[in-house]
Amino acid sequence: MSSEKNEVPAGSVPAAEEVAAQDSAGQEAAIAENDIDQEEHAAEALINLTIGLPQEPHSMTILVSPQEQVHEVRQSIIDLPAAFRYTCFHLEHNGERVNDFIPMSEVPGIAENPNVTLVEDPYTEKEARIHLVRIRELIGGAGDRADVVQGVLPGLSLLDSIDVTAKHGSERNEDQPPAEQPEPVGESTFSSPASISHLLPPPPEDAPKTIKTITLSSWNPPPCHLKQRGHLLYLIITTNEGEQFQVTAHVGGFYVNKSSNSKFDPLPRPAPKGQSAHSLLSLLELISPSFEPSFKALQEFNNRKDPLATFQIANAIPAAPWIVPSTTSPHCTHLSDPTRSQETYLIAGVDNTDTLRDWNEEFQSAKELPKETVQDRVFRERLLSKLFADYNELPPADAQIFVYNNVFFSFGADGVGTFTSEGGDEAARVATGKDVAGVRLVNQLDVDGLFTTATVVVDYLGKRIVGQSIVPGIFKPREPGENQIDYGAVEGKDIVAADDRFVSVFEKLSRALRVKKHPVWDKESKRIDLEASVETKGLMGTDGRKYVLDLYRVTPLDVAWLEASAEEGEFPEYPHRMTVLRPELVESFGRKKMKEWVDEQLAQRAQSKQESTEDTTKQASTADSTGESTEAQATSEKEKDRIDLSQFQFALNPDAFSGQLPQTPDEKAELKADEKDVRVACEYLTDRVIPDLVRELQDCDISFPMDGQALSRLLHKRGINVRYLGRIASLSTDPRLQCLQGYRDPGYGRPFVQARHFFLLAETPSPLASSCVAHLLNCLLGAELNPKPVAEVDPTMKALYSDLDTSYESVTPQTLRARISEETHRRYRFKLDDEWYKSIKPLQTLREISLKLGLQLQAKEYLFSKTDSTEAPTEAKPADATANGQLNGESKKKNKKKNRDASPAAVATTGAPCTFSADDVINIVPVVKHSCPRSALAEEALEAGRISIMQSQKKLGQELLLESLSLHEQIYGILHPEVARVYNTLSMLYYQLDEKEAAVELSRKAIVVSERTVGVDSAETLLNYLNLSLFLHQTGDSQGALSYAKHALQLWKIIYGPDHPDSITTINNGAVMLQHLKAYHESRLWFEESLRVCEKVFGKSSINAATLLFQLAQALALDQDSKGAVKRMRESYNIFLSELGADDKNTKEAESWLEQLTQNAVSIAKHAKDMQTRRLRTGIKFSPRGAPFEADVPSSVASTSRQTQLDGSSQMDSRSIDELIKFIEGNDQQTNKSSKRPSRGNPKRRGKA
Repeated sequence: MSSEKNEVPAGSVPAAEEVAAQDSAGQEAAIAENDIDQEEHAAEALINLTIGLPQEPHSMTILVSPQEQVHEVRQSIIDLPAAFRYTCFHLEHNGERVNDFIPMSEVPGIAENPNVTLVEDPYTEKEARIHLVRIRELIGGAGDRADVVQGVLPGLSLLDSIDVTAKHGSERNEDQPPAEQPEPVGESTFSSPASISHLLPPPPEDAPKTIKTITLSSWNPPPCHLKQRGHLLYLIITTNEGEQFQVTAHVGGFYVNKSSNSKFDPLPRPAPKGQSAHSLLSLLELISPSFEPSFKALQEFNNRKDPLATFQIANAIPAAPWIVPSTTSPHCTHLSDPTRSQETYLIAGVDNTDTLRDWNEEFQSAKELPKETVQDRVFRERLLSKLFADYNELPPADAQIFVYNNVFFSFGADGVGTFTSEGGDEAARVATGKDVAGVRLVNQLDVDGLFTTATVVVDYLGKRIVGQSIVPGIFKPREPGENQIDYGAVEGKDIVAADDRFVSVFEKLSRALRVKKHPVWDKESKRIDLEASVETKGLMGTDGRKYVLDLYRVTPLDVAWLEASAEEGEFPEYPHRMTVLRPELVESFGRKKMKEWVDEQLAQRAQSKQESTEDTTKQASTADSTGESTEAQATSEKEKDRIDLSQFQFALNPDAFSGQLPQTPDEKAELKADEKDVRVACEYLTDRVIPDLVRELQDCDISFPMDGQALSRLLHKRGINVRYLGRIASLSTDPRLQCLQGYRDPGYGRPFVQARHFFLLAETPSPLASSCVAHLLNCLLGAELNPKPVAEVDPTMKALYSDLDTSYESVTPQTLRARISEETHRRYRFKLDDEWYKSIKPLQTLREISLKLGLQLQAKEYLFSKTDSTEAPTEAKPADATANGQLNGESKKKNKKKNRDASPAAVATTGAPCTFSADDVINIVPVVKHSCPRSALAEEALEAGRISIMQSQKKLGQELLLESLSLHEQIYGILHPEVARVYNTLSMLYYQLDEKEAAVELSRKAIVVSERTVGVDSAETLLNYLNLSLFLHQTGDSQGALSYAKHALQLWKIIYGPDHPDSITTINNGAVMLQHLKAYHESRLWFEESLRVCEKVFGKSSINAATLLFQLAQALALDQDSKGAVKRMRESYNIFLSELGADDKNTKEAESWLEQLTQNAVSIAKHAKDMQTRRLRTGIKFSPRGAPFEADVPSSVASTSRQTQLDGSSQMDSRSIDELIKFIEGNDQQTNKSSKRPSRGNPKRRGKA
């Protein structure tokens, strides 16, 4: 154990993921290195492009890559402040128009003369609409769009709102009133309950207003004769000066016309008020004197924010927070905007054809793009990522089967009886989830010549909706005698097709998925050999492409799970038979089988080599006698020792145990062997994988999951299905695994969401969904406050929907608990205690349920029991007078009603109080599962960079890492979860390379992107905050580091609750940071909290506890508590002695420190006694509740005592440690009863504490 306990342990940096096998890794590094060479040539030839502009500043310069497309350069120009006003233009080089869809390198002469001219184009009706939308957003005139799909405050980020200026105790301003002082970062808040106020953004600042309104005129559209003259749109603009202008959008630009609200005259207005410009932005500068300064102020206001926090999220679905401000908050202010209702026309046009897309053709055309070069792959993967992002945002409509926007929608239910034998609707719902995962897997494999449909699954209000791109010809009737499906099962399994055209592509797919070629039999007992599962279908589209459909059975059934209930009889029957093994498990099992095969080959060769030793010796002697060289023989032997892995064969039959009926004895024997292989794989899961995971968690070899999502990711990564939660909970008997006990309870939401009661949402009318959700939450989480909750239902609304189901009203806490217990027993094979509901964590349960159902709840401190505090969370100030329908200039009498009308901190009802009301459910957003694959190219570069760094090739490794970052940003866009993950990974790698400033910058980016795309309180975001805290501390900013660490700990309380095992390291690091700031007393409190959690998780006699006791003893010494320091160091020494023995390094070091601390305590006790005696002699009264030890010790004495502790070289007392401790305690009896805490003086640091 190092004596330098004040340094943040390097091991606290999350370890990089395990690298691939060295052979394949070396190949990836070589490939990526070649790619980098290509990129370096491109980078060396970067073009410093000068663009000539029609208006001031008349020119600007940007750096572009020769591989960039011209249209990408156009977009870069538009985003620069100097070119904000331009949207409709083309570029010219040497007087020739440049094609928008060629790389810059293909522009003739661009390298010799890197100058282009921006030439304004005539507007079309579409370009005029685009220009108007762009300018409205640019000048702040558009406001926030009311996007019902993405919810309230989508893509929220809190990083900039964290106060990093808070001071620790010794630096606080004593002259400042306590209420105005920021909360000290070292203040102990560990005992306080989790507060959802930490998830709320601060009150928004008012942005500078550039214009009052800009909207479409009621004179639209232009009449036919004016369309012929170039009129496109008519606008009404009201400036800040209060003047109204009618404007004509013309093919040549925008001009002020002579129309009024009652008179139509769209011709140009004469001077002096007649103005015109090609850009609407330029026109606004001409007609409004205040526009230009206010627009500059708006830009400065926007630049105060992190750009990543303000950019629009284009290639990912923004994270919708589960806790949002109340409807009276300024964040939820609903302002009047006449153009908001016109945006559909502005964006999509009159006939809505601008957004009508042939999704399937776009996806398949993108997949057919070339991928020979790095740039080809970047362009292809970026286009696919963008297409998937656009596709995932499609809104579902409420119909059984329908086509909308060229997307085929259906419900995830067994509408036609396909899954009758598998479990009906339950099986169909699971199959849709498996199918989208299968599509994502096949997309990741990227098999040439095989195409998938773009697939997305949306869970909304209890319904599951599947959206798929339409395969050309899927609805086209076939000729008589032809099957609708070309490969696989056609109608159930009665007819099986096997078109030879699909064999080659399915063979490639099956090899990658470890699927065995196997026979199946149709209803006439005819044998058909298939490359894939009979459930996996192939369809030849009328576009000539081969499509693969229904990918929910790419792995075999988990037969052991299905047979367990039938054999044991202890568990109820599982609700469906779609219990397939995970692909990760099949891959893991395949690696195990490969290792066994390699070991077997090596053993056979070793035996053969031993048997031929004598012959080899004779041959060698003969060769020597004849002078023959043995070099060729040695080479031959080396070749023989090499194992050819291509000879290894492993695959599983996905149709084993699926009701196949072989006809001949050989066929039966083959199927029996296949079933045996599947059983062995199932046993590998239950007997090896699951126990290994529990052991690793018990030994702290891996991090403990923080919430249900993190647990699911951990299980899936190991190939474990979530249905094994009960088995994992049953194995988690060790006290160290007590944090896993929460995951087995319905506190983590799954049994609650899967309970039949929540499927009542599917039948509940959407206006009553909030009432249904609130009542069910009251039954689960609010029963202690109100044991008999009553659903809030508007009688008039209920009468309006009299034909629909409102049976949720009859649910009671008792029936809901019984149903959850039943579902847990049925789905997870785990029996809950009779009073399980008393042990769940209400806030964490509420969060898990909200995330799974897409709930957005009002931010307030919910009362889960009668003992909970009624204090409301700190929230933004009340909305101003323009919020939520209130008009400017309303009377003071109306303002007086604000507090009364605002949402209360606790539910106000006429009857018994309830935890939740229908008004608390602000919104419900769809939960989306997509089929978008990860970028193989970007991951190859990242992996190659890691390997190069591991091989001490720092320069090459950094180049590869930067290349990977560039590829991620190009392919995904900046705001995407995968980009957040690569930012985080790179920040840790740069930290290890001692590039600390770069690590801090990347870590900040990782936080903002993860907050906006996966959530402000996600486990990933929390870990990013912890990394930033560590990196800042290493750069010397311990103050900022503590602020972020404290924010992370508050998130931890909300996500998990108190006492998470991994929080021990975080709290310990915070204590070390406080020591660096010389806040010794606060540091001591953090060390004590870290020790408390450690003792709870690992026990009081664990090595971890001894280590923390060692650090706490040093902290106590720094805090002037010498007696406490001796006590804690003695406890540490005793544990080390007991667990490790007297000869261990840690034991010896603790013993040495114990001796030094004891001698120091004796010295301080003696001086205190001498001072007391001296004061008594001089007549000074010394209170029995005297001041702490060193309060009145002369500086020379204090210095002596410090030096005694520092080097331990002073003359030591000859008494034993036990005798010295007794002496200290005996001479300290008077001060033992003191209620005052030790002095917060800042002595020099003792030893190496």
